[in-house]
Amino acid sequence: MIRICLLLLSVEILTAAEPGVKAQFIGGTLAGVSAKSSARLDLTGAEALVFRCDQTELRIPFQKIDTLEYGQTVSRRYAAAILVSPLLLLSKARKHFVTLGYLDGEGQQQALVFRVEKGDIRWVLASLEARTGRRVDYEDDEARKGNK
Repeated sequence: MIRICLLLLSVEILTAAEPGVKAQFIGGTLAGVSAKSSARLDLTGAEALVFRCDQTELRIPFQKIDTLEYGQTVSRRYAAAILVSPLLLLSKARKHFVTLGYLDGEGQQQALVFRVEKGDIRWVLASLEARTGRRVDYEDDEARKGNK
């Protein structure tokens, strides 16, 4: 009986999950959404990318995306080294950023910048390249090396 309840509960949780990957909206031309807001990026549709942030849902047809850029920032973990262990000074924290340029319904150039988690960045970049037919522009050699 307990196993059945746990099974039903786990199925309910899995089906309630939102599609796409977790992202953070950093900035861009999207009005009404504040910087550093939590978002979802859904690349599973055949025709359009869906970007959900707060109460805003933006659908961008893949053929309207004309710019794909990837960059990262690297920083040392000073606070963790002080609080936990000095050995953490040897490790680096990387943040992964994707910039999308696209034409809106009125033909105006728009842009979105968002941060994606480390475990999702390869999938996001590969999906964007496959769906848009465009190559990702890497900001520097470190970003190119980090995505391999």
